[in-house]
Amino acid sequence: MIDMINKKPELLAPAGSINVFESAIEAGADAVYIGAPALNARALGKDFTFAEIAAMIEFSHKRDVKLYLATNSLLKENEIPQTLETLAILEELKPDALIIQDLGVFHLCKKYFPGLRLHASTLLGAHNSLAVRQFKNMGFERVVLARELTVKEINSIARASGVEIEVFIHGALCFSYSGLCLFSSYLGGKSGLRGRCVQPCRRRYQWKQPGGKQGYYFSMNDLSGIDLIHSLQQAGVSSFKIEGRLRSAHYVSSVVKAYRMVIDAEEGDRSILTNAKELLDQSMGRKTSQGYFNTAESKELISPYHSGNVGLYLGQAGKGTGRGKIALALKEAIQVGDRLRLHQENTGERIAFTLRNVTKNGQKISRANPGESIILEVPAVVKQGDSLFKVDSRIAREAEKNKPGLEPGQFSSAVKKILQKTRQKVSAVQKSFAYGQTRSRKTSVAGKRGARGSSDATPLIYIKIDDLQVLKMHLPVMPEQLLVELNRKTFNDFQHQKKNVKKFHHKMVWCLPPIIMESEVGFFSKAIPQLIKNNFITWQIGHVGQQLFFDSKERLNLSGDYTLNILNSQALFVLHGLKLQRAQAAIEIDRESLGDILSSKSAADSGLDLGTTVYGTPPLFTARPMAKHFIYAQPFVSPKGESFVLRKAWNSTVAIDENPFSLLSKLTELAKMGVKYVVIDLSHRKISRKEIDEIGRELAGKQSRRKLSTFNYNGSLL
Repeated sequence: MIDMINKKPELLAPAGSINVFESAIEAGADAVYIGAPALNARALGKDFTFAEIAAMIEFSHKRDVKLYLATNSLLKENEIPQTLETLAILEELKPDALIIQDLGVFHLCKKYFPGLRLHASTLLGAHNSLAVRQFKNMGFERVVLARELTVKEINSIARASGVEIEVFIHGALCFSYSGLCLFSSYLGGKSGLRGRCVQPCRRRYQWKQPGGKQGYYFSMNDLSGIDLIHSLQQAGVSSFKIEGRLRSAHYVSSVVKAYRMVIDAEEGDRSILTNAKELLDQSMGRKTSQGYFNTAESKELISPYHSGNVGLYLGQAGKGTGRGKIALALKEAIQVGDRLRLHQENTGERIAFTLRNVTKNGQKISRANPGESIILEVPAVVKQGDSLFKVDSRIAREAEKNKPGLEPGQFSSAVKKILQKTRQKVSAVQKSFAYGQTRSRKTSVAGKRGARGSSDATPLIYIKIDDLQVLKMHLPVMPEQLLVELNRKTFNDFQHQKKNVKKFHHKMVWCLPPIIMESEVGFFSKAIPQLIKNNFITWQIGHVGQQLFFDSKERLNLSGDYTLNILNSQALFVLHGLKLQRAQAAIEIDRESLGDILSSKSAADSGLDLGTTVYGTPPLFTARPMAKHFIYAQPFVSPKGESFVLRKAWNSTVAIDENPFSLLSKLTELAKMGVKYVVIDLSHRKISRKEIDEIGRELAGKQSRRKLSTFNYNGSLL
């Protein structure tokens, strides 16, 4: 463990603009993280220019403050050329570290830009000591842990890691484990792993049963670990990270000042802690809890029957509300120029706007106080019961404008020289791995053979199950491989049903789930060697850290699940280095992006066979809470009528669609593209005889009698 007990931890602040960046440093941040152009998981924010980044690096370094760049978005194959240019420039600008999610970006950095220091993003899902050890072995100098861990678990992981540990200490919490949320992507191709999340967890839903109560079942309260700073430091945390690259300067400044006070204070100083909490109360965030730090099942994680909006609650729309206006009795003071957000209760939509007009008793006013009944101008149709929040103050914004700012323009000429210097290197790098498609990008993927495909080939068919009882039914086809999830139930069932599964023994592949908490590592450490002794030599991992279970087993065949989030050919080189032979593409991939990978020379050079899941109900959320208000195996419905179901899997709560998605009609097309194997996933739900028969019909080439989603395959992953 890196010794942090006697060393003051780093306070790491977010910044989405130069004003916020300056405010964070002024408030006392030891380090600031910003988004790298077009490569960060907050794609909804405005990108910084390279001149601005150069100015911020110099500005921060003069003040002994570090600057980190979040390059933590998943990368599609056609984005590699631009990424190479960006990484080459960043290496010359010399930020203190890049925060990485994509394994392909990691490969490019290590091979071509070794001057870049790398941190493993929380989106890489480090939730146990195996993951942290693996990231250290790969060359990451810091690991940002999953947000779902308790202080006790963090302590155990940090002591076994030997690498810097960073944790989120304040800000928004996702309902799903980072790196495993597919919900936004599933609802329309806007991938949360690429920074385009539409936040389906913040919507209002209703249980699809008589008397089912509407609520914000999955809308997490914000995290506040202000009480636990010293406990986490004792646990070995090197850096305390504040979430909020889309938050205002007022918010970031208030939060940084609060945590600075507590970090610098003596442990147990209650007066400092009280003052810090008063600052946090003024930051216009959501209701807060201590997250998972004390327990994985805190009652304070979610307030299911209250909208989890950011900001000060101003009130509910009352009589007199309508198109373009909202009437309400104020709960907090407002003035013209404040930033407000309307929450439409019936749809879950949120509309942000700057307040332009306020009237009281028919007269225009510029300011209103708590308790006053007023009418506000709103750019939307408002209904009674809709809620209004204040998310930023005009006074705070004007104060920021008056600060002497950076002058990025003076760095423009220097950056131009860097561009000229790096252009030649980038060109050489591109040639070194021959990025270039074997077909025109304008040509239909379905109409041409990929470089690795053949006109009459069909992909090998694998079937995946998480319950051995499914084998009592006749499967729709005898699979080339039978993928069986390894968990306590399947392991115990296998011990007692060896006779029933005997005919599948030579086809069975044991698969590890993507979530293995620290307390479960012991079970897998014992079960895996036992199964290997039973001559099971083919395995599938759900997280790169799990490769360490097999690191000394040379004769084994390893493959990767779709949860490794492979969206580009460069990531395949990392898996090859970890001794994998096969891997599935990210399940949210679209047809063009899949074709781009398969038709690249790099994919062929990696030596890995690429497969894809073509049928199933993948977990859209994968979350640690098992809250009392959850109703499992019962559908819940979105404001748009979409229907989903909660299940328990991987010692977690997962949300799945009521119906599977299917690419079974695309098998010939996938084979022509070069896909070597496809997976029919029967996990996470009870399988009926009728469904098995329908899958069999479609595999036999008959037209489907069901209208099913194709996920993003026919669309475009954003």
